Amino acid sequence: MTRSVCLALLLLLLPSLTLSAPAPAPAPVEARVPFAPTPFVGSDGLRHLAYELHITNYYGDTGALQPQSLQVFGDDAETPLLSLDAPALRDWVRPSPSGDGAISIAAGKRMVVFVWLSLPATGSMPHVLRHRMLLGTERHGSVELDGARVAVNAAPVMALAPPLQGGRWLAHEGPGAAQSHHWGSLVAVNGDLTIPQRFALDLVGVDERGRAVRPTTRDLQHTRHSDWVGYAAPVLAVADGIVRAVRDGQPEHPPLTAQPEPSSLTADGLFGNYVVLEISPGVFASYAHLRTGSIKVKPGQRVQRGQALAQLGQSGNSAAPHLHFQLSNKATFEGSEGIPYVFQAFDDFGPESEAQLFGQGDAWKPGVAVPRGNQLPLNDIVIAFPPR
Repeated sequence: MTRSVCLALLLLLLPSLTLSAPAPAPAPVEARVPFAPTPFVGSDGLRHLAYELHITNYYGDTGALQPQSLQVFGDDAETPLLSLDAPALRDWVRPSPSGDGAISIAAGKRMVVFVWLSLPATGSMPHVLRHRMLLGTERHGSVELDGARVAVNAAPVMALAPPLQGGRWLAHEGPGAAQSHHWGSLVAVNGDLTIPQRFALDLVGVDERGRAVRPTTRDLQHTRHSDWVGYAAPVLAVADGIVRAVRDGQPEHPPLTAQPEPSSLTADGLFGNYVVLEISPGVFASYAHLRTGSIKVKPGQRVQRGQALAQLGQSGNSAAPHLHFQLSNKATFEGSEGIPYVFQAFDDFGPESEAQLFGQGDAWKPGVAVPRGNQLPLNDIVIAFPPR
């Protein structure tokens, strides 16, 4: 066979050849999920998994890493449960991206991705989650993280009674808001990096117009506590339990005034007047910012579901009267992990913005009350608990 014939045959074969790009090199990072997620049902009717993926750029020779995409897979499936490109990732990472919006992990630094998975209400739940992230490098092209497996915690979440009596409440800074001061606040204390407020709610009392301040108030910047709809509302035990910690006697700040920096990232430094109940072995309900002098229980006391514990107030690190409520796995704030829960019953009146809470922007229009059962209110919806 002549050389020209061989060349002709090669040209005929070339169109049928498929050349695949080389796979990215393994990413030189340390990646882990420090606290396994537990599924819960949100007020949207979907099952959710909320957790954090910690990624550390360990070596200096690759320079800064630029995350380009993230996919989350369940078990051995090849179809992702979640797929985020670089622009979508910007809303779910800490530290927040730079001014130009670029996400970057400098050498020796860590990035935390706040992962929010929404799954159908029915069907199987994955047993294990795994993560695939493509990252660009300054010197070595693209690299890929493929792994960081974490087992899903299959334990059922606790179904709770109302923490407040009557009225309507804006469930503010709630689950699903990665940039909130609850889920977005990592606390590093004595060797532990945790998120105690992962599923916390700030419950702000509102009237039928969705306003937090009574209509007779003339100057929003100079209000009294009694001008606020939820102030002094009874705070209730969400389950039978034992009082593990109490603090009272702390002053209440004037509403909507600048707050000093907390003295410590502890309950004493943040919560003002508070009550902590152990409602199941290793499950603790914390009630914060309570009204001074209103606490009715003592450490070691047994309480029953629905029992009055105190009144809603504005003590501690709080800009306005509200109840901060959370469940965690330790009695102390520091070193604890926030855990999910659901309320046995509440009515859902739809979303409301923080601006509408104060009568700014378009007026809030309540939707038809939708009864919810065994669900956790998601961020910024107005709810009402059933009467006792």
